[in-house]
Amino acid sequence: MEVALTTGASLRYPIAWQTINWSQAHRTVRRLQMRIVKAIQTGQPRKARALQYILVRSLSGKALAIKRVTENQGKRTAGVDHITWRTPAQKATAIPTLSHKGYQPQPLRRLYIPKSNGKKRPLGIPTMKDRAMQALYLLALDPIAETRADPNSYGFRKERAAADAMQQCHTVLSGRSPAQWVYEGDLKACFDRISHNWLLANTPMNKAILHKWLKAGFIEKNVLKPTEAGTPQGGICSPVLANLTLDGLEAKLREKYPKDTTASRKAKVNLVRFADDFIITGSSKEILENEVKPLVEAFMAERGLELSPDKTYITPIEDGFDFLGHHVRKCKGKVIIKPAKKNVKTFLHRVREVIKANKQTAAGYLILQLNPIIRGWANYHHHQASKRTFTQVDHAIYLCLWQWAKRRHPKKTRRWIKEKYFHAIGNRNWVFCGKITNKNGNTRQIQLFYAHQVPIRRHTKIKGEANPYDPVWELYFEQRLGLKMENNLKGRRQLLYLWKQQQGICPICHQKITELTGWHNHHITWRVNGGSDKAENRALLHPNCHRQVHNQRLEVVKPRPSPGVRKA
Repeated sequence: MEVALTTGASLRYPIAWQTINWSQAHRTVRRLQMRIVKAIQTGQPRKARALQYILVRSLSGKALAIKRVTENQGKRTAGVDHITWRTPAQKATAIPTLSHKGYQPQPLRRLYIPKSNGKKRPLGIPTMKDRAMQALYLLALDPIAETRADPNSYGFRKERAAADAMQQCHTVLSGRSPAQWVYEGDLKACFDRISHNWLLANTPMNKAILHKWLKAGFIEKNVLKPTEAGTPQGGICSPVLANLTLDGLEAKLREKYPKDTTASRKAKVNLVRFADDFIITGSSKEILENEVKPLVEAFMAERGLELSPDKTYITPIEDGFDFLGHHVRKCKGKVIIKPAKKNVKTFLHRVREVIKANKQTAAGYLILQLNPIIRGWANYHHHQASKRTFTQVDHAIYLCLWQWAKRRHPKKTRRWIKEKYFHAIGNRNWVFCGKITNKNGNTRQIQLFYAHQVPIRRHTKIKGEANPYDPVWELYFEQRLGLKMENNLKGRRQLLYLWKQQQGICPICHQKITELTGWHNHHITWRVNGGSDKAENRALLHPNCHRQVHNQRLEVVKPRPSPGVRKA
């Protein structure tokens, strides 16, 4: 039996997790989110609050909240109660517990993760129920946060990334008469210092629930400690609460330097922000020092925040500055953005640590660990002038692997070591290779991924006013998703063909298939029943939808190929 998920669905009967109609759940939540955006845009805050009330009490919202926290990377990490929801029965049982009546969050489990400067960043791990409650209320809060957000804020927002921030940096620092100075801002322990009073007064959500989250406290070394300020890093709502706190700075700057005025053109003041890191451009050091800096400090002080003196500078763009792992500098009238030296050093240190920790590991399994690290770092930087840096990084990794290979075979000659580990593939003679064995006992050869294999592609920045919850921007985001997936799936022709054939839609829940959601390759006629590996017998499904298909023996019906889709 398929459970219908309507807005005011009753919870008087047991729910089977495998039978939930996810397509209907997404439609219900999406419709309410669009109505919330419209209410905010038309100046109806009371109507927006009423719609939020409906959403957080809907069965659809609760099911999607539990789905999110049980499918993300932290799904196996427990809070102070040591409970995780792994089975479908546990997930279904959790749905009725997501109620505001009698809700009391448990303290966070405090952990510390190392930072690049040697210090440690505190991390708070909520329980599964508290994570699900935060995910539920975030469904109602995020549409308002997106509608009110600064146009040039790019961190912790849907459909935005660091590449957008770097492209905006290039835009505001280029041109015939660009800004010559940059104010680099970094907040001191931003998440830990946000004023609770300010959040409670200015966050558009249930104040009682928010107050309980903020005052839940944390347990460190079996001792309960209170939280007097800040939002815990590790909470699902924390990034959005931090963005809500910092949004408004761009509007303040625009009040002082309105667009299309002579003073604004001369001052050249522009903000680019990613989470708590930001830069503000200016035509002179005096403007940034005497006008912009006091404005920023007053804005932050109102929210209980303070700029970090160690990371806050006013720099001429000829000297260059580091931002989000990139180095931005103007050379001979041209803005050059490339990987920062510190970022490269950190990346190579991580690679060397992996190689050092696998002295006795076979080459194939070492490659399996290195390839995701190298590919991820290269993909992060491939929108900028990084080709020379990629080549230098590849050479540094080669030297590490050569030392690794020589250590394993101290009595062998260099030629023998070269022929065992470094093969000639295509027009390259020194490709590090190894062998791995799959579950069926079949052995295959794999090769190391090199950073210079990633092509340099310029990134198309998202429009500042684009809102993923506003139906007006639906077509715009669909076009951006198509281009992004086409670039990501280049070289994997069959996957790209399947994605285009399905128009990027999962045939079970009818939601978008993206890198964030992930996908599984499903055989419509199972291989054990004689099904082939051809594209006609395959479909891309979300991981949860794939499990649902196998549990319920659902039939997958693929759409007919679009006229413009070429067969793989």
